[in-house]
Amino acid sequence: MNVGVGGRELPAGMLAPLVASGVLLDDIDALRARLAAHGYLYFPGLLPPDAVAAARAEVFGQLRAVGEVAGPDGAPVATGHSRRALLHPDLGAFWRAVCEGAALRACVHHPALHGLTAGVFGEPSVPFDFAWLRAVTAGRASPFHFDHPYMNRGSARVLTCWVPLGDVSLAEGPIVLVEGSHRFDDLAARVRGRDVDREAGFSGSFGEDMIDLAAARGARLLSADFRAGDVLVFGMFLLHGSLDNRSAAGKVRLSCDVRFQPAADARDDRWFGAPPMAHGGRSYGGLNGAQPLTVAPIAR
Repeated sequence: MNVGVGGRELPAGMLAPLVASGVLLDDIDALRARLAAHGYLYFPGLLPPDAVAAARAEVFGQLRAVGEVAGPDGAPVATGHSRRALLHPDLGAFWRAVCEGAALRACVHHPALHGLTAGVFGEPSVPFDFAWLRAVTAGRASPFHFDHPYMNRGSARVLTCWVPLGDVSLAEGPIVLVEGSHRFDDLAARVRGRDVDREAGFSGSFGEDMIDLAAARGARLLSADFRAGDVLVFGMFLLHGSLDNRSAAGKVRLSCDVRFQPAADARDDRWFGAPPMAHGGRSYGGLNGAQPLTVAPIAR
């Protein structure tokens, strides 16, 4: 199996499947207990596949228009070329338009996610206005981190919903969790209360080799061959990143992170607004996605 992290092949027994929680959807107390025990909730098929397909088509249509992808929406590949900067000199404005597309927002703000997060919180929920859309080409991966230092100025009760926008096999670099890392208090202490936008030189990510780190703690790395409609939910202190995108065909992995919090709680002003100011006041211009797919990713 062609699966790796940080350029390394995963040792035998290191990769383990996520435990599905769909059977608990009608038992909110059991869901909360599962989230506390495992640090995450995995829901295969929670979202309607047609909503995911519409979002995927909308995003890839815009990337195809700037020459960055080719092929069908089900298996788009990076061309290695881009006319994005030529056609859209304001790269942040372009990426904002992609991230605020009607079909994408209908998918990642779907009533099923509102209902799920409201149930976990025990009160009405609201999504962040900012959506973290990621188009990851072969050879790339997302660094490992806790979400806390990126979004800790408002509510302490924030849930990340990771939504694969289409089928994403293990070889194509989906999200991967470090098993039990919501209880790694020593690692959480390294970022708790810190803010990447108020501390120069602090990226929030972990530079350790995750295979070695997991092995030293008797943990495994958790992921899945995701299908359109799946959703993964977790809190601010679960260590996660992505597997390497090793697609032999050069397929682009498309996913979106959307965060929900109780509607009544204080809000981190970086992630709400029209547009949200985001990191460094750059709004969507500060995301890797704002750069053409031919450009090497920035550190964060």
